[in-house]
Amino acid sequence: MKPLKRSRTVTMAAAAAIVATTLTASQASAQEAEASIEVDLSAATPISDDLYGLFYEDINHAADGGLYAELVQNRSFEFTTADEASYDALTAWEAVDGSVSVETANPLNENNATYIRATAETALVNSGYNTGMALTAGASYDLSFWAGGGDTQIQATLVDAENNPLSESVLVPTAADGEWAEYEAVLTADADSTSGRLMVTALDPVNLDMISLFPQDTFMGRENGLRPDLAELIADLEPSFLRFPGGCIVNTGSFDPDSRERAYNWKDTVGPVEERLTNHNFWGYNQTYGLGYYEYFQFAEDLGADALPVVPVGTTGCGDSPEITDPEQLDLWVQDTLDLIEFANGDADSEWGAVRAEMGHPEPFGLKYIGLGNEEYKEQFYANYPAFHDAVREAYPDIEIIGNSGVDDSGDVFDRSWEFMREQGADKVDEHYYNDPAWFLSNNDRYDSYDREGPHVFIGEYASRGNSWWNALSEASYLTGVERNGDVIDMASYAPLLSNIDYVDWAPDMIWFDNHQSVASTSYEVQKLFSTNTGDEVLSSTLDASPISSPDIAGGIGLATWNTAATYDDVNVTAADGTELFADDFSAGAEGWTVSGASGTPTGTWEVADGAYSQSAIVEDARSTAGSADWSNYTMEVKATKDSGDEGFLIMFGVEGSDDYYWWNLGGWGNTTSAVEKASGGGKSTLLNHDTTIETGRTYDLKIEVEGRQITGYVDGEQAFTFADEEQVEPLYQVVTRDSETGEVTLKVVNAQDSAVTTDVALTGGKLKQKAEVTTLACEPGCDNVLGEDPVLAPVTETQNGLGNEFTYEFEPYSVTFITLNPSGKR
Repeated sequence: MKPLKRSRTVTMAAAAAIVATTLTASQASAQEAEASIEVDLSAATPISDDLYGLFYEDINHAADGGLYAELVQNRSFEFTTADEASYDALTAWEAVDGSVSVETANPLNENNATYIRATAETALVNSGYNTGMALTAGASYDLSFWAGGGDTQIQATLVDAENNPLSESVLVPTAADGEWAEYEAVLTADADSTSGRLMVTALDPVNLDMISLFPQDTFMGRENGLRPDLAELIADLEPSFLRFPGGCIVNTGSFDPDSRERAYNWKDTVGPVEERLTNHNFWGYNQTYGLGYYEYFQFAEDLGADALPVVPVGTTGCGDSPEITDPEQLDLWVQDTLDLIEFANGDADSEWGAVRAEMGHPEPFGLKYIGLGNEEYKEQFYANYPAFHDAVREAYPDIEIIGNSGVDDSGDVFDRSWEFMREQGADKVDEHYYNDPAWFLSNNDRYDSYDREGPHVFIGEYASRGNSWWNALSEASYLTGVERNGDVIDMASYAPLLSNIDYVDWAPDMIWFDNHQSVASTSYEVQKLFSTNTGDEVLSSTLDASPISSPDIAGGIGLATWNTAATYDDVNVTAADGTELFADDFSAGAEGWTVSGASGTPTGTWEVADGAYSQSAIVEDARSTAGSADWSNYTMEVKATKDSGDEGFLIMFGVEGSDDYYWWNLGGWGNTTSAVEKASGGGKSTLLNHDTTIETGRTYDLKIEVEGRQITGYVDGEQAFTFADEEQVEPLYQVVTRDSETGEVTLKVVNAQDSAVTTDVALTGGKLKQKAEVTTLACEPGCDNVLGEDPVLAPVTETQNGLGNEFTYEFEPYSVTFITLNPSGKR
């Protein structure tokens, strides 16, 4: 089935800009319309009921120190350093009186091998995360700990950063037999604090482990539960699914079960929390797995969402991870996947269903989906995948299998992976891309031509690279195309979901937080508006408007490297009429060049030697630029030699600034492929891939021709590629959906221009009421919701009259507008 038509036919003359003020529908009708939208209420196509959901990854301390409500950091004394052979067992702990030793001789259990031995009168303080523990006056906190090897009493108190008390102390006697046992008490805070601590004092020598402080106030009142403000923000998105545990967490780490930096195995994360393994993860910090697979399934259930776990297929995708090549080891991981499905769906008397039941959920969770691999695409992936796929199909034919298409939105890997997934019979293919706003604004029609008969699409991770309103606006423009293609796109989830402001591994993120407050980003507001107003059918609609012309590619030039040392020579830039714009053989130095890097920070070691310009440091993103931002329609030529390192050359053109440029990336991604990439506002996207790798010690003659928006590249006189960068802002982006149960029709319009657009709207094929609810998100492109400050962007909803089947509306500049119309006859 083809998508419903969305015409781009231009039938109107270009209109003059109008004053950017919001008019009522009746006021707008007095203005000359610059665009028109026609909607056929009788032509509808069903779209996915599960279109918008969540991608959750334990990145940016999203779990420990974040969504997981535990206040103690390193409660089990199992934290390790980046060197997996060494422990950092006292992370976040300080003995302010007495002393402790780290012990392993008599552990609490085999998964929790490290504990501490406290001497008499030892006061041990845990600092929690961020500036400390967030405590609320009058709130109660559940203290628990395991003790053994001594007959004593443990005194516990909430304290501030100077160890002054913030609560009454509790005194807990331990058993005289000295065996490991769990003890519990309740502490109540006397004052508010964002820098609280937990002080635990052993009056006599004793062994201690699993010291925990949990707020009694958790999301849905769950034990071992979640932080309410974060969980409620997530719940407000009304997600249809929850994908977990990652992301790169899924397919990184060692497959050796004895490693301290292991690949994620769901079995490590279930059962009693004191028996769960701690792991040093891909993002460089320790996971306690207190938030594990049981809690993920429970959270999905509490959200009314379907759980969507993703398991590794034993290959790399993020960084340099080990691969499973041993058939016996592969069989173990395949069985783990089958056991996971049994844990979710098996009867309470099955082996893994019994584990679930013992944890408190005798009824099956009703798992419907399984993801096989995250961004996995190397040869071993194609070898390993069928074993997982076939085993799941045979044992659980009703489970939908989701494969993946690698790490980018296009290119050889993407195409090969899609074809492979078709051959394997996957139900859905998981696409990931993080691109600049221009890519999202110009790829609204990406899915219009997708095969409706093949696997459907799961957009498992996407985001415009930034958290400003311009990024969110570009995402909104893209979502109109996602909804229009909701018959082939089954699911979509922005990524990542959460970030602790003090532990940032990746940005942008949807929700930002510290230990006591949180903020919804502008992207969150867009996602919420779309996810809570989806509808279940898309109506045929046509937009007529004058096109926005795209200027010629313009900007200076540059030479750059990435984890490579290289030498450049004989740079020439010639205008289309043959005029020489720039020439440098470096015989007189490099005075015309400016060394720079990401965000303008100088990077690398650039120098002129032997009449050439070299960069000798093995660092990322070392640049040197020249020329003028107003250059256009030119040819750049350069000789380039790779001296050493992992990759090849970066030849820059169209350079307008440190965050806005193009570069030809030859021998990128570990010298596996080449591409033309574009950066806009710091966000980068791939425009084209081609098969060229770079040899060390060989000199290449490289040439880039820029004509209008056409880009052509040559290697040693042979054309390597030619294409047009057609990325541009459209006059408006729109889609119209309907809720078949209520009959509500929602017109969703995105205006990414700097001026308002007065638009005639006509909806035919059914009768609509004139009263409508209008919700608008609008802001200047650079605005952002910042943690600790009042939000600058929030939806404004109002009721307007005079709409109905025909009206004229002025869509504000830089805005997202939802107009919800009710069918006539509905109360």
